[in-house]
Amino acid sequence: METKEKKNIPNKSIRRNYFIVSLFFGLFAIAILVKANYTSFVEGPTWRERGKTLVRDSIIVSPVRGNIYSCNDELMATSEYLYRIYIDLWADGLVKDTLLPKYIDSLSIALSKRFPEKNREQYRAHLQKGFNIQQRENEKIKNKQAVTKTREYLLLDRKLNYVELCDIKKMPLFSKGSNKSGLIARKYVKRTKPYGSLASRTIGDIYGDFQKGGKNGLELEYDSLLRGYPGTSTRKKVSGRFINVINQEPINGMDIVSTIDIAIQDITEKALVDKLKEIDAESGTAVVMEVATGQVKAITNMGRVSEGVWTETKNHAVADETEPGSTFKVASMMVALEDGVIHPSDTIDTGDGVYIYAGARMTDHNWNKGGYGRISAAQAIWYSSNIGVAKIILRGYEHDPKKYVEGLRKIGLMEPLDLEIPGAGKVKIKSPDNKTKKDYWSKTTLPWMSFGYETRIPPIYTLTFFNAIANDGKMVRPYFVKEIRNNGDVEVENEPVVVKKQICSENTLKQIQQMLLDVIESEKGTGKSVYSSHVRIAGKTGTAQISQGTAGYSGEGKSHQVAFCGYFPADKPQYSCIVVIRKPRIGYPSGGTMSGGVFKRIAEEINARNNRLKPGDAPKDSIPFIPGVKAGVFSSMKYVMNKLDVPYKDEVNGEWASAGRQSDKVDVKDRKVIDNLVPDVVGMGAKDAVYLLEKQGLRVSLSGKGSVRSQSLTSGSRVVKGQTVALVLR
Repeated sequence: METKEKKNIPNKSIRRNYFIVSLFFGLFAIAILVKANYTSFVEGPTWRERGKTLVRDSIIVSPVRGNIYSCNDELMATSEYLYRIYIDLWADGLVKDTLLPKYIDSLSIALSKRFPEKNREQYRAHLQKGFNIQQRENEKIKNKQAVTKTREYLLLDRKLNYVELCDIKKMPLFSKGSNKSGLIARKYVKRTKPYGSLASRTIGDIYGDFQKGGKNGLELEYDSLLRGYPGTSTRKKVSGRFINVINQEPINGMDIVSTIDIAIQDITEKALVDKLKEIDAESGTAVVMEVATGQVKAITNMGRVSEGVWTETKNHAVADETEPGSTFKVASMMVALEDGVIHPSDTIDTGDGVYIYAGARMTDHNWNKGGYGRISAAQAIWYSSNIGVAKIILRGYEHDPKKYVEGLRKIGLMEPLDLEIPGAGKVKIKSPDNKTKKDYWSKTTLPWMSFGYETRIPPIYTLTFFNAIANDGKMVRPYFVKEIRNNGDVEVENEPVVVKKQICSENTLKQIQQMLLDVIESEKGTGKSVYSSHVRIAGKTGTAQISQGTAGYSGEGKSHQVAFCGYFPADKPQYSCIVVIRKPRIGYPSGGTMSGGVFKRIAEEINARNNRLKPGDAPKDSIPFIPGVKAGVFSSMKYVMNKLDVPYKDEVNGEWASAGRQSDKVDVKDRKVIDNLVPDVVGMGAKDAVYLLEKQGLRVSLSGKGSVRSQSLTSGSRVVKGQTVALVLR
């Protein structure tokens, strides 16, 4: 009996322990269920709200705006990412490990070398100031005082490009990563025009807020294609860091290939600006168009923004609705020839240069010299006689002016061009049917309209008319966009659009073409100063007084608009061009010498550019010519001199050489390049100079063009890696 009881004791103990353990786990499970239910139903709304702060849905991911290119694929407008750099003073490493004091000296040195706008001590003081702010805030926390954590402390005063940002990330402290160093880079997008003012108003601008898109020019007209379509992402907090998870990829904008030729644009802008400076004019515009296609190869609109400074302010060529002046006489003559009112050899008596009609006084520009007397209809164009053209138009249309206006319509002068530039002006020509006060048709309207007053025509419309004359009567629409590309593939390729198949009869066209030649080539032609021995030019001058409002055309402070419109080469026209200059302060206002001078320079330089001889085609001079040779890589110098048969003597054993010119040969000598010493790059071209200096660990700043004339760091001095050397080229 005793033995049996003893055997039952362990079994009772096991059952009791099992019961206790089971009870514990049972109670624990119940506690978990209670807590889960409490969390779900009582605390649930609170936690769900807090969770929303860790996840953000439908964040807009901006697409990359498309680029705008020249016709030769040179970048004219692009989006550039810039960065503003901050330090998070409450980053883990800066607060816990006090890393900033440990690296403050080495970081100051690195910053001063890469960004020399401040020296080492200035950077150190700036960093120390940030550390002091952090320490003061920490003291407030310890003393249980209210604090305002200054998380972002601005490191540099300017925005950096991507290359500069990469250099920052390699510096002491910042190389440890953003969590420890507190480095913050805020990204900004900037629209950049690599060629500056060249065709700037036509290319256009965008708003500072990229979401608003294009502001004017092609940027506005093609905004829907350039801007692309945004994507979306979700922002989540993972392991204490926020990351973006892309839900829908953005679709980047398409690229626009313009018709602008950078070389022609540069020629055109420089020629115009030089003349504006010479005559101190208020503004000027010049447009070069390809005759056969209507592609606008250059367009520049320069306005005075301050004394001695001109820049692109408004697209005058497209938007200005101004009185064209004497260039309009060509249209009047074409209408009269088409209607059989006159023949080029018929004569008109212009008298002594003064003509009174309907009580109004009309003059020729030489009225103070006795006028032109009796001249032919053709001479009325050569000499730009107001009286001559007015009498021709009065002869044919004095009693039926509506027929004259209809004639202007027939030759295509009022055809809508539907230009791609927002804000483009339109042709505004009065009609006898007009009853409004603004467009009232008076007795003097017809004769004054015949030589370019009482009408409003944007310069691009006048150019389109003259381009049609050069294009054997076919009027084509000017256009500014050649192609639209999507990821490099051509989506749309624009073709020439014919506005009017024939503006006049073949006979009238030949007569007008001859008149435009004689404006330049006749002895008394108003455009004789435009004559060039290099390229044959045809065109018409235009000078108009600018209305002073209520004071009319002869009020105090009267001013002029001068113009020249034509084409070249006259025998086989390739380009048409118009130059309009407003309110010159210096010199006698003249469409021939002022605007014509710009036109001539543009025509000669484009012609020279398109007709360059190859070295083998050029005749050899009987007197040996020894050219100047830039310093640089000897093997390249040697190759070029051998190809051009330039005699030279060399004493070169190394890779780099300098060259001196003697009477009968080029003298080439060694130029020593020693590691860790600043090389001598004077006399080199930009390419060789930049390569050699950057190879030594230096950064290069260039100004000017040509060969290097001076360098800011003395050759032979010890190289400090990352230091900037400024080169002046001439």
